[in-house]
Amino acid sequence: MKKQSEMNGTNFLNAQKNSQFKDMVRRLFKNKAAVAGLFFLIFLILMAIFADALFDYNTQCINQNIPERLQWPSAQHLFGTDEYGRDLLIRIVFGSRISLSIGFIAVLFGLIVGGVLGAVAGFFGGKIDNIIMRLCDVFLAVPMMLMAIVIVAALGASIVNLVIALSISSVPTFARIVRSAVLTVRDMDYVEAARAIGVKTPRILARYILPNCMGPIIVQTTLRVAATISNTAALSFLGLGVKAPQPEWGALLSSGREFIRDSGYLACIPGICIMLTILALNLLGDGLRDALDPRLK
Repeated sequence: MKKQSEMNGTNFLNAQKNSQFKDMVRRLFKNKAAVAGLFFLIFLILMAIFADALFDYNTQCINQNIPERLQWPSAQHLFGTDEYGRDLLIRIVFGSRISLSIGFIAVLFGLIVGGVLGAVAGFFGGKIDNIIMRLCDVFLAVPMMLMAIVIVAALGASIVNLVIALSISSVPTFARIVRSAVLTVRDMDYVEAARAIGVKTPRILARYILPNCMGPIIVQTTLRVAATISNTAALSFLGLGVKAPQPEWGALLSSGREFIRDSGYLACIPGICIMLTILALNLLGDGLRDALDPRLK
């Protein structure tokens, strides 16, 4: 009887979710700016994935070619060459892999840890909620960028330490978002019904509460990836992120500033790539926020 009741409730929720998902996709694709951002991100991700199939990393991206240094954009080198004669377009392509990887991995770790803490705080409440939220308040009192600088300076400049720093700074934001979403659904009828038939707390959280909190979480994730990519570029620009000769966009921007008078493209092109990526993520985030809001049907 208990299993039958749970199955009936699950089937009803699945049917409801399918209908809501179709409505969300329909509303999202009505937003032309969000669609443009989505397709630009898909293009970037595909470019990052298939970079090795397009170019050779060592010979075309890392090895120096001094006779062709500082050539302006042309038919031979669409984005020009850097101070060591390396094709800037190829370094931008491989740099997209580093920037996007750091952004997505750091946010994923922050989402997992912050999501668990937020779900526990929102569901149980009381002292547990108070302790977790006060810890989040302490972390939120320190600016994200400053916290990342301190962590990277303490651990040393590397991609792994950069991911750790940006992950830690994302945890309190996700904890608050998830807690807020859990508080809105934990007293719903279907949650009370699951409790009444004896469903265990971890299963209630995983199957009934968190799936119905995905709207604000998805929106926050896209916006957080944009902020993380921006902070990654800023840290690399300051010399605390990815080190040369690895072609991360912030590092390319930093090296290009030395030649901004005579070869301004070296700084402008990586800067434009960072700007367009963050703009695409923000447009997609805004579009998802509107699409997931049932009041905007």
